[in-house]
Amino acid sequence: MSDNHGNTPAAWTAVVVGLVGFVVGAIGLMLDPISYPVFWVGVAITVAAGVLFAVMGKLGLHGSAH
Repeated sequence: MSDNHGNTPAAWTAVVVGLVGFVVGAIGLMLDPISYPVFWVGVAITVAAGVLFAVMGKLGLHGSAH
């Protein structure tokens, strides 16, 4: 088990970017009429959060700070 409990720059960055993606996607669904392009941009941003996390982890930003 990790000693940092997810409190790393990689984890926080991924969470913030993922949250932005969810908000953009939700806005796309709330528009009248529904804007599927905006929704899919939100989905792409959310997927990018996972990729960003993996890249930052490989760069050593998800390791233990102790």
